[in-house]
Amino acid sequence: MNDLVLIRTNSDNADFRQLVALLDKDLAIRDGDEHAFYAQFNKVDTIKEVVVAYQNKIPVACGAIKTFSDSAAEVKRMFVHLDYRKQGIAAKVLSELETWATELKYNKCVLETGKKQPEAISLYQKMGYHITENYGQYIGVDNSVCMSKVLLDTKK
Repeated sequence: MNDLVLIRTNSDNADFRQLVALLDKDLAIRDGDEHAFYAQFNKVDTIKEVVVAYQNKIPVACGAIKTFSDSAAEVKRMFVHLDYRKQGIAAKVLSELETWATELKYNKCVLETGKKQPEAISLYQKMGYHITENYGQYIGVDNSVCMSKVLLDTKK
């Protein structure tokens, strides 16, 4: 994994869009009949903060943040290509997103994932996220798992 390169970009990035298309295919299978409900909240047209991970110049993973509130960023569109999982890439992407969120003066990250994504829940918990009450459009949605993490500002 020495050849892993993370780049900051935006939602216009073609590699990001290609990875998101793979993510959406995976989620359609996992979420089944609930996929259309979730898909409406996962539009990427206006996301300004996107991280794409490249291994040997191949786009292998992505993630994004967007404004959730004045003090919080929402983590969106986290995905690692099937062939590159279990290598710690998702943790590196998430860490870069958290760093970026701190630079943008957010002091917290929130996210929503699904009960049918146990590997995602496990990653987020390992990275210091805690399960919280469902927020916004996910209130009352049984399959949704909402999480948050307070970001430490190391620039004192």
